[in-house]
Amino acid sequence: MTNRSISLLDRLIGQFDQALHAVFGPAPHPARDNPAAGKNDPALTAAERELSGRLMRINHVGEICAQALYQGQALTARLPEVRGKMEQAAQEENDHLAWTEQRIHELGSHVSYLNPLWYAGSFALGALAGAVGDKWSLGFVAETEKQVVNHLTGHLAQLPAADDKSRAILEQMRDDEGRHATVAIESGGAALPEPVKQWMQCNSKIMTRTAYWI
Repeated sequence: MTNRSISLLDRLIGQFDQALHAVFGPAPHPARDNPAAGKNDPALTAAERELSGRLMRINHVGEICAQALYQGQALTARLPEVRGKMEQAAQEENDHLAWTEQRIHELGSHVSYLNPLWYAGSFALGALAGAVGDKWSLGFVAETEKQVVNHLTGHLAQLPAADDKSRAILEQMRDDEGRHATVAIESGGAALPEPVKQWMQCNSKIMTRTAYWI
């Protein structure tokens, strides 16, 4: 039996399937235990539950975007080892997607209604970064993850003091994202120009402020 090579069309179909699952399907089964497991469900006030729910919705959107970015970069990455790193990182982000979605439901909130838009835009950005070149694609990952770490640190400071479950999830996510940034740099990621970093920060602010409400 001859081994069939994977064509671009095959990869596109696979990416479309991934998008449907990420945006419309139930959260994927995480490979790791939820860091919030075993934590007491805090007695939060209605205002605290609302705040935690909105913050977790923003982080869920971030994981939707991470899925799309990595899948887009994997589609256009030139070197197989770089493509493999992108696909592996996307798999690891599945845990975050599942954990944040579960916590959102526990808090009585909802995921962003604009998730299809977030996914499409991030996938296009990821594909563009991958097409520019692997060192820039990896640099884009590193800078994205650095900004995500800063963003998570800010959310940890904003969470209600009693919300140990949300805090445990965000702390584990911050550790994972920091590791992804380190791996991208060690794999040959190039430092992005300052205007690109500022543009990324501006886009991130628009996304987080919108997802807080919608």
